[in-house]
Amino acid sequence: MFRNYRRKRAGNFVYRSMRDTTLLRIFVLPVIILLIVMNIFPLFWSLVLSFSDYSAKQNTEWGENPEMIGAENYSEILTDPKMWNKFITTAKFVILSVGTQMILGFGIALLLYQVKFFGKGFLTTLLILPMTMSPVIVGIMWKLFYNPNYGMFNMLLGLGKIDWTTDRTFNLYGVVIADVWMWTPFVMLLSIAGLSAVPKYLYEAAEIDRASWWYKFSRITMPMVYPLLLVALIFRTMEAFKIFDVVMGITGRGATAPQLLSMYLYNVGFVTWKTSFGSALGYIMLIMIIAITSIFIKYLNRAKQ
Repeated sequence: MFRNYRRKRAGNFVYRSMRDTTLLRIFVLPVIILLIVMNIFPLFWSLVLSFSDYSAKQNTEWGENPEMIGAENYSEILTDPKMWNKFITTAKFVILSVGTQMILGFGIALLLYQVKFFGKGFLTTLLILPMTMSPVIVGIMWKLFYNPNYGMFNMLLGLGKIDWTTDRTFNLYGVVIADVWMWTPFVMLLSIAGLSAVPKYLYEAAEIDRASWWYKFSRITMPMVYPLLLVALIFRTMEAFKIFDVVMGITGRGATAPQLLSMYLYNVGFVTWKTSFGSALGYIMLIMIIAITSIFIKYLNRAKQ
């Protein structure tokens, strides 16, 4: 009788496990299908289009196959001197923006971590607020700040009537300033998390040995915060390469806009409707981002070891 009860209980357990597994598959399968339809399929379809001559506006007949032209789009992009100027401008923006964010973010985090004062939590919350705003709103807000007639930016710095939105000499730096203002808190948060994880006894041991501030910074602080700084660098580099919202809000997409790859990709793909050319440019940007982030991830894995 006890054996029959144990068999019946085991059978119910197997039935319940199979039923739970079936329910799990039923709930997960629609999500997987949605991801394939919304993400993976467009990714591979755009890869096919990048080797063709296709326009989403002109080739509108159902079932019309794109005309395959091989790697002509890629060849045109990589051999055009004007395109290389856009690559250089984008690299300049990424270096200036991300580099400034890393320096300021880590510096502010170090200051907030070491200095004790009343209202530090409230100040930290205020510093985080720019990161919570919509990028389009940030762009429009800074466009008003940059206005040469009534904007506060030139007035506060005493720079005269410099047009940071339409003047090609300054508008790239205007976008850099806005992007740094918005995303420096992200680096600051990760840096604070890394600094908070440093064991206190390491600094106490260094104090006993009368170690200098540089020794404590280079041998204790930086090695412990370094992995999180690399994570911040990876995310911010990826986002800086494809920045669009802030630039559109500040300068628009006209001829006076900064010659960034993301803006040019928008104009090619959705203004002039050169879908195949835009797909090829998008994949070149994707390869660039993957290559750069792979280098950072390599150093991140070394830091973890």
